[in-house]
Amino acid sequence: MIAGIGVDLVDVPRFEAHLARTPRLRERLFSPAERVLKPRSLAARYAAKEALIKALGGSDGVHWTEIEVTAEESGRPWFTLSGRTAATVAARGITTLHLSLSHDAGLAAAYVVAESAAP
Repeated sequence: MIAGIGVDLVDVPRFEAHLARTPRLRERLFSPAERVLKPRSLAARYAAKEALIKALGGSDGVHWTEIEVTAEESGRPWFTLSGRTAATVAARGITTLHLSLSHDAGLAAAYVVAESAAP
């Protein structure tokens, strides 16, 4: 059953400017593995994390660096959750998260569907 849906859109040049102005932003928002990525990839991951928070219905118990967007061998994006965030998602009854990312024309978009096992 669908428990929540979230979508987010990020202006990539504006996001790059934020990263340049606030160097510690990478540490506050991204896991160590994500921090080495190019700004447009970080913008998409930021959108994914925002969309996840929307799908969950709020940010209580969710920590940015405990949400990592990884890729399967096929390239399909996936959330890898850890720490308190993983526990919070499980406690909310979420069993599966679906993630779609896209970037084009200076925009990065993310769409998340959260599923639970029971109504």
